[in-house]
Amino acid sequence: MSASWTWVVLALLGAYHGLNPAMGWLFALALGLQEKRRLAVIAALLPIALGHAAAIATTILALSIVQRLLPFHVLKCPVAAIILALGIFRLFRASHPRGAGMRVSGRDLGIWSFLMASAHGAGLMLIPVLWSHPMVTMHHVMSEPMTSGPMETGGAPLTAGIVLVSVLVHTAAMLGVAGILALAFFELYEKVGLKVLRHTWFNFDLLWAVALMIAAVGVLFAG
Repeated sequence: MSASWTWVVLALLGAYHGLNPAMGWLFALALGLQEKRRLAVIAALLPIALGHAAAIATTILALSIVQRLLPFHVLKCPVAAIILALGIFRLFRASHPRGAGMRVSGRDLGIWSFLMASAHGAGLMLIPVLWSHPMVTMHHVMSEPMTSGPMETGGAPLTAGIVLVSVLVHTAAMLGVAGILALAFFELYEKVGLKVLRHTWFNFDLLWAVALMIAAVGVLFAG
């Protein structure tokens, strides 16, 4: 995958997260309707996006640390197994972190968003995409151990620059889509209420579970 396509796929994944009501836009909409202010919707979306970005960054950075200790070809199988297990779990049990009420601070929203993104395995979904980045792929090829030589570690191909750009691209797409949806439904509320949500609801949890399992297979073929 070319570098440009890596960012496109990361943005598309971010857009999907923005579409998913469970990732926060429905919560922001509810807060805005409760306070009857458009600015309340926007104010709620910002900490939600920051919490989501923190969850993504934590996963990627943890992976980068592990890659300093294990060779890439050894690391692929356990990472794929973890993503597959999470996908199967979410397929049969689509529960979400609880405890957030309607009267919450920005800090509470950020923590809730972090837990929600972590529970969904949002950061794990980015792994096969990042491992397909040209710079990372080249490093994996160069760091593969020779059959007659000693075992080498995979190094740290996920540089700070790649991590930063990945998080920014993904989160910007997520925030943009979530913001458009939340504000659109806020404007439509006085005309149609929330009937449209009941008639157009989509099972995002099922789609996400399937996507995680596909990503697990993608990890095995990455690099």
